[in-house]
Amino acid sequence: MSSEKVIDLLRKAYGDEMETVMNYQTNAIVLDGVRAEEIKESLQTDIQEELTHAEQLGNRLKQLDARPPSSADFVARQDSLQPPEDSTDVLSVIRGVLDAEEDAIDTYRELIDAAEAADDPVTEDLAVTILADEEAHRTEFRGFEKEYQQD
Repeated sequence: MSSEKVIDLLRKAYGDEMETVMNYQTNAIVLDGVRAEEIKESLQTDIQEELTHAEQLGNRLKQLDARPPSSADFVARQDSLQPPEDSTDVLSVIRGVLDAEEDAIDTYRELIDAAEAADDPVTEDLAVTILADEEAHRTEFRGFEKEYQQD
């Protein structure tokens, strides 16, 4: 049986993934400008990956006789990923994505450690797999940030 820390981290990760989906979708809709198109496309592509992560985390919680959080349990935390007032401020969205990815990476690393300590190799493996996806997305958005800073 997994530890409460593992359950808590799985719930946090699930909520974070769902919040990320909402913020990516909103930013993909509200961003304007020719230069925003590549960012919008990347966000739209990543929405499905983030939803898949949430589904995997939710299923793992169910396997551990726990429940994923619902909207009544939700607390928004991604302040830097809120849509900018200026719909052409693509750099602020890029930086918000980087903040969200860093938070996710930290959470998955903590989950890996907690799952290892709890002798829960299934959760550990899931967290490692999702961590790789989050690190790849961070790398992509670091590239976008470099391009936008050069302008």
